[in-house]
Order: sequence, then C-alpha cells, then structure tokens
Amino acid sequence: MQTRRTVLTSFALAAAFSNVGSAFAQTYPARPVRIVVPFPAGGTADILARLLGQWLSERLGQPFVIENRPGAAGNIGTEAVARAPADGHTLLLVTASNMTNATLYDKLTFDFTRDIAPVASINRVSLILAVTPSFQAKTVPELIAYANSNPGKVSMASAGNGSPGHVTGELFNMMTGVNMVHVPYRGDAPALTDLLGGQVQVMFGLLPSLIEHVRDGKLRALAVTTAARPEVLPDIHTVNDFVPGFEASTWQGIGAPRNTSAAIVERLNREINVALDDPRFKARLRDLGGAPFPCSPADFGKLIAKETDKWAKVIKFAGIKPS
Repeated sequence: MQTRRTVLTSFALAAAFSNVGSAFAQTYPARPVRIVVPFPAGGTADILARLLGQWLSERLGQPFVIENRPGAAGNIGTEAVARAPADGHTLLLVTASNMTNATLYDKLTFDFTRDIAPVASINRVSLILAVTPSFQAKTVPELIAYANSNPGKVSMASAGNGSPGHVTGELFNMMTGVNMVHVPYRGDAPALTDLLGGQVQVMFGLLPSLIEHVRDGKLRALAVTTAARPEVLPDIHTVNDFVPGFEASTWQGIGAPRNTSAAIVERLNREINVALDDPRFKARLRDLGGAPFPCSPADFGKLIAKETDKWAKVIKFAGIKPS
C-alpha cells in the first residue's frame, strides 16, 4: 500500500511540474529576449538572426534583440550564453563552427554539447567544389586522379585554418586519399580573389560567395558538398555521387543555456518551424543562399553530436590548429 501511495504521489508531482512548465511557457517571454550572435554585424549569421528575431517578435509579442558578441571564432558569444540564466531570455545563434571549435580549441571554459541546449535548426548552406577554368580536372574523378598523380602540387584555398572550406577540403583529402595543399587566407574574399586569378587551383567555397562566378563562367563547379543538389544548382553533381558518404555543409540554429525549460524549448521550436514553412521566410533564406532546415530539439541535438564527432576526426587527421 505504501509503495502504491508513493507511486501515485510521484505521478501527481510530475503532473504538477508539467502543468507549471506549460503555464510558464504560455506566459513566455515575459520581457525582451536576447539572441546572441557570436560574429560581427552584417554577415550571414547576423542577417539570419535579425530575420528570425523579427518573426519571433511578431509571433510572441516581445522584442527579440540581436546582440553581436564576436571574437575567438565565435567562442566569446557562445560562452556568454552558456553562462546566462536558463530562463529562455538569452538565446544563441548556433553555427556549424561551434562543432569544429569543440576540437580546435582545447582550453574552452565551456562544453558546447553539455552547456547549450538544442532548440531548433534553421538553415543549411552547401559549399561548392570549384576550380579555375584552366585547371585540367573537369570532374571530381578527374580531380582525384590528377591529385594522386601530382601529390602536393594541387593548392586548395580557404578562408583560414578551421574554416568551413578548410575542414571540408580536409574531409575530401581524408576520404579520397589525395593530398591537396591547404593555403589559408584571412577570409573568403582574398581566397576567392586568388582562385579567380589562378594563384590557387581549388576551393571549397560557400555557395552564396561562388555561385555568380560559376554562372558567369569565371569558375568551374565540379560538385556541391550537400547530399542533395541545391535548387539553385540542379545540374551540378554532388561529391557524394563520386565519393560515397561524403557530406558537408554549413548551417545555423538556435540554442539556449542548459536546463532551459523543455516547455520553452518546445514552444520556440514550434514557432521557428512555422517560420520555416512560411513562403516569405523561405524566400529570404534562399536569398541568403540556403534552404529551410527544420528539426525537432532532439534531432537537432543528434545532429550536433554527430557533427562534433565527425569534424573532430577530420581535425585530428589533418592536424589542424587555430590561426
């Protein structure tokens, strides 16, 4: 009898806490919400956060204010959110860089997968494997064959050590056995300038940065790095067509301090997924070179864990160190 009474009491307490959480979520947000963007204003992450912030402000009746906290490849802003109160009023614009930073930086004062709760994914952007028009290889198999026949003679530009283009190129090296030589630059712009000028031969560049040069014939796109072809480049092969299992992309989402109420996380996820199904919102994402990428909090958490492990292997394979 005592055991039965204890079990019933536990169920009652659980139900009471559930009702409290649901009621709290219905009154959330109670004041303005900060979305911390760990990069400078004006970039893709910042534009995306402002687009989402406007949507959430209109839907939830409180301002969602963008706060740029750049520095240390995004680690400063991420740490600020990891240390913030878990009340749903401080959120993080999560990027794929958070997954590589977990291995690149060995003295972080936070653990991303432990200290940031996954809320919702938003956007996914492909990279383009591009070469100069005069380069001998016109397909991915030809690139692999040429690089194998000329080890150490194919140069691969990137925006810097540990950048999306760099780790994607090293994933290509790892999965194909080729040895393209990495040439780091201080940002996408100078890397692209030298690619266009023929000083380097290969670049894994973000689709928005390279697509107009591909359309103008100034660069040759050998493949895209996502598992599926983007709508804007339907005739370009994927790397996966020739290197089974290859997939790489950049993406953004929203995170919150750990222990944030599950009810708040679910409400934010629901509202964000509504945005991702809205034609106008989707059109804005396409303008940024991406595609809607809806996930449940649980599935977003699985993606974060999978990507952290994946890029850790690549970084260790290539011996990548932060710039």
